[in-house]
Amino acid sequence: MGQPFTTKIQFEDTDDIIDICLDNVFKAVFTRDTPQSQGALSKLISTLIGYEISTIAISANEPPIDNLRDRQIRYDISCKTADGELINVEMSFNPDTFEPIRLEFHAGKLFTGQDIRGTAKSYKDLKRAYQIAILAKERFFPDDVFLHAFEYYDPANKVSLNGRSRIITLELSKMEMIVEKPTELMSAAEHWAVFFRYLTDKSKRRKINEIIECEEGIAMASEVLITITKDDVERARLRSEEKYQLDTQSKMTYAREEGLQQGMQQGQQKIIDLLKSGKSPDEIIRDFYR
Repeated sequence: MGQPFTTKIQFEDTDDIIDICLDNVFKAVFTRDTPQSQGALSKLISTLIGYEISTIAISANEPPIDNLRDRQIRYDISCKTADGELINVEMSFNPDTFEPIRLEFHAGKLFTGQDIRGTAKSYKDLKRAYQIAILAKERFFPDDVFLHAFEYYDPANKVSLNGRSRIITLELSKMEMIVEKPTELMSAAEHWAVFFRYLTDKSKRRKINEIIECEEGIAMASEVLITITKDDVERARLRSEEKYQLDTQSKMTYAREEGLQQGMQQGQQKIIDLLKSGKSPDEIIRDFYR
């Protein structure tokens, strides 16, 4: 059990809080060069991988976001522990349907990207690698479990390979029942998931404040988030970026729907024309698929 801590961080019912599930906000909170930001990241990762880590070095895959005007396509946090273990953390605000296979690909790249060349090294020098994804929307796995840790495993014989790579997913869409639990009965992982999912829900503000009081890492993240929230310039830039993201998403969705509608209309017209042609059923089927 960690040392007791006290925090003065509390969100008021009237506070308009930036959504930490937006990719760039998530990265802004967890990659700043401050004790609060670094401590929050260490606490979050420790909770998700299941054991305590204290030192994290953020790799230079992308520069840390010190203001929200920095725009990348995907805001991942790639880091390394003091023991050399590799961890990649992503917040996915709008995950794609192919997210699981995408995670498998990048977990493989993360693990096999380690350099064990040289006569003094062997496979035993490979460190653990964790691909962590916090999925803000959609359900990807059929059960009601919100936290999964996948590894190589023989399901027929119930034997683990005991490999050194893991894929960890946090599905925020599965928190409806958990948020109703008493805060003191929640696990640390449940605290984090409820915090991410309901931070901007003013009806859950009391629950969020209770969680902040009992999770030091969440209190640290909240302190960084408050700094961002109070910066009017940053908030204006964020809203502009959020508008861009939602507009782009809406245009893509409309284009897909329009394309499907046109395809259906063309297919229906082709069937009508073939039926009017007087051809045999076999000829109609043949000509339709030409």
